[in-house]
Order: sequence, then structure tokens, then C-alpha cells
Amino acid sequence: MPQGVPTTIPEDGLTTRQRRNRPLLIVHTGEMKGKSTAAFGLALRAWNQGWPIGVFQFVKSAKWRVGEEAAFQALGRLHDETGEGAAVAWHKMGEGWSWIQRPGSEVDHAADAREGWEQIKRDLAAERYGCYVLDEFTYPIKWGWIEVGDVVQTFAERPGGQHIIVTGRDAAPELIDAAEEARYAAAARGVDVLQSVPEESPGT
Repeated sequence: MPQGVPTTIPEDGLTTRQRRNRPLLIVHTGEMKGKSTAAFGLALRAWNQGWPIGVFQFVKSAKWRVGEEAAFQALGRLHDETGEGAAVAWHKMGEGWSWIQRPGSEVDHAADAREGWEQIKRDLAAERYGCYVLDEFTYPIKWGWIEVGDVVQTFAERPGGQHIIVTGRDAAPELIDAAEEARYAAAARGVDVLQSVPEESPGT
């Protein structure tokens, strides 16, 4: 194949540049580890491109500082001081709720999750960020706290060139179907890896 000449051309009416620059919905799901790590790797590339980053953690404790948070907060300070990269905002949607639901806590946690989702909807409408990481967002959807239909519709109707990365186990089929790219964390020879499905997905 001649260099730079594709063997097949998608029948979407887009130029190569338009196809590369179109906003993506990417879902990282599956049983093994590595989903959030891969999402933050993509966010790092987005930061380097100068796209404002919005991280929304939906499961981990508001008191739990993870390494990625410290790193991205440092990048945000670097941007404030030098103009390099882009602004970073890190939001925690809950006070310690996680995969294990504790009796009597569901109502408050559901309300926290819904308010977090409403904030994301406001930010999408305002085109506040270029790249969104919705960490562990599949759980409040799975538990029925957030309607998957509302999520899919909001993502589909978002304005501009906003990219969204969703992580978490048991992603709803509707969310996977709506994604331009779905990646499944699976075990291969004892090592956690992310397998991209399908192989021809954009951005792989």
C-alpha cells in the first residue's frame, strides 16, 4: 500500500481531518484493572494538546487522594504559572461510597451521583472542557441512580469537540453501543491489558 493512502474509506462523508478531529465517546470497561489508568493516559495527551481537562470521580472517596489526582493537579498549577498545557479541574462525586453499598446510604449517594451528573450536563452545554474523564461512572448507571437513556442522549447531543472517556465495570450495553470506541480490560498471560474492540475503532 502506498504510504499515506488508505485501503478502505469509510462511507461517512467526512474528510480524514474531520474524522480525526471529531469528538469521541470512549468507554473503558471489563473485569480487570487498568481502565482508569488508560483513561488518564488519554487525558494526559489531551492536556498536552491544550484541551482543558475535567475529571469526575464517581466512586472513590472524597478523602482519598490518588496518584493521578496529585499529578493532574500539578499539571493544572503548571498551566496556571506558565500557560503550558491546559487547565485541570478534579471533582469527587461522593463521600466515601464505593462498589460496596452500605445499608441506609443509598439515598444520599444516589442524590450525590445525580447532582454530579447534572453538573456534567451543565459543563457539556457550556463546552467547559475539551476532555472529560468520568471515572467509575458505570456504577451509578448500573445501580439505577442515573438513567442510561439520559446519558446516551446527552452525549449524542453535546456541542463542539468535547471528548468523553467513561470508566468502570459492567458498562450498560446502550452506552457501549453509543461509543465510538469501547475497550475491555481482560487478562492475558497473567497481565492486565486493555483490548480495543473493534480493532478498526478510531483512535486506536
